Amino acid sequence: MSQDVLDIFVIGGGINGCGIARDAVGRGYKVALAEMNDFASGTSSGATKLIHGGLRYLEHYEFRLVRESLVEREVLWAMAPHIIWPMRFVLPYHKGGIRPAWLIRLGLFLYDHLGGRKLLPPTATLDMRSDPAGKPLKPLFTKAFEYSDGWVDDARMVVLNARDAADKGATILPRTKVISARRQGSVWIIETRNTLTGETGTYTSRMLVNAAGPWVDQVIRSAFGKNDAKHVRLVQGSHIVIRKKFEGERAYFFQNPDNRIIFAIPYEGDFTLIGTTDRDFDEDPKNIQITDEETDYLCKAASEYFREPVRREDIVWTYSAVRPLFDDGASKAQEATRDYVLKLETEEAAPLLNVFGGKLTTYRRLAEHALEKIGEAIGTKGKPWTAQSHLPGGNFATKGYETEVAKLKAKYGFLSDRHARRLVRRYGTRSAVLLGNAASIADLGQHFDGDLYEAEVRYLIENEWAMSAEDVLWRRTKDGLRVDENGKRLLEEYMAALPAGRMAG
Repeated sequence: MSQDVLDIFVIGGGINGCGIARDAVGRGYKVALAEMNDFASGTSSGATKLIHGGLRYLEHYEFRLVRESLVEREVLWAMAPHIIWPMRFVLPYHKGGIRPAWLIRLGLFLYDHLGGRKLLPPTATLDMRSDPAGKPLKPLFTKAFEYSDGWVDDARMVVLNARDAADKGATILPRTKVISARRQGSVWIIETRNTLTGETGTYTSRMLVNAAGPWVDQVIRSAFGKNDAKHVRLVQGSHIVIRKKFEGERAYFFQNPDNRIIFAIPYEGDFTLIGTTDRDFDEDPKNIQITDEETDYLCKAASEYFREPVRREDIVWTYSAVRPLFDDGASKAQEATRDYVLKLETEEAAPLLNVFGGKLTTYRRLAEHALEKIGEAIGTKGKPWTAQSHLPGGNFATKGYETEVAKLKAKYGFLSDRHARRLVRRYGTRSAVLLGNAASIADLGQHFDGDLYEAEVRYLIENEWAMSAEDVLWRRTKDGLRVDENGKRLLEEYMAALPAGRMAG
């Protein structure tokens, strides 16, 4: 039994839950967060990895959402320049295409001017017959528009929010399922169970925040007993990863004949990420995987643009997730709003805040709006603070990535350029904490494959709640793309042999 009464108990360790917990504890609230699986194991690691305004949302007149998203791109980039960086997107155009050139120009003009862009370069027009961006595409595309957005390592953004919340005093509970939540007078009594050990816990909180993403309605039904709850529309988005399809750092924005769009994005140095799909999903989100239909769709859509077609045999990895969109009654999955909705229940003494929808780019603003509602319900503490903050490891200049790489290589001369770059992309200034006093590559301990060594795995276990090889290979890093089967087996054996008590606090 927790002896102290919490101010806020958050259910859900995706980007919204971790963002709310971080903001709240930073204002002085006493906070706990429970996630039934690993952090970002659902929607928040299944994104297209973009910090973007949502150019296509302009067609659905979602101007508020687009403007907020555009403003947030540079705010988040400054918060976490190790895991977020700018990217140029090439939108090929040809006569008779899905959207006329004037409409694209208008959309990009709005995109350039709605959000107070300061550091990102503006839209440009490209001659694809001479620009290198035209080389991998079919000769049909002689013209393109180029605009700016951002890239993010989505799963790392989630765990860094959780890490910062813990550093500021929040109680963070991974692999912990809320099995019941009931009001008792002016407080909530929350019962939890650790899904690995079976250990149970009881917490008392003045307020409950349900940020369970795709499971938000399930929590309302199972934990609160409201069997008729239906607030979210589950939409499946799937991606394929293939060997690198084109050179350079620019990404592509492809328009399809069915009015949907997909991206082709440079990914982890050696690969190209292609996605996403949009299809309604009615099954259990924990069992989600890409369908044959989606695989064929993505291969066909990308092949409409690339000179060399994308085939099934080119695929090295796929991932799929469910987006929990607020159910606004839209007829098509791709037309459902990507905006978020916060519903505060204060009819009874112990208030409840349900969080529906949202996207990576707006998580920080969603958290600020949630804190406004929390303040209404249980009293305001502190002021908004996250806009000028840094996520762990991100305390360097917004455009300072190359400088940080040079500093790390100077301090640890045994690192290859590739290894140093990858460490700074994952851990920023905390790379030196991970490497410690290492004077040679041998000092990093057991080698699993690629550039994954024991020192990094140990850091992830002790600081970022990694408990399995999957946590390390697919969420804390993307080394699963490079580590062979033997390396994966060695990693599993290494982690299984570790004594208890090494876990992050």
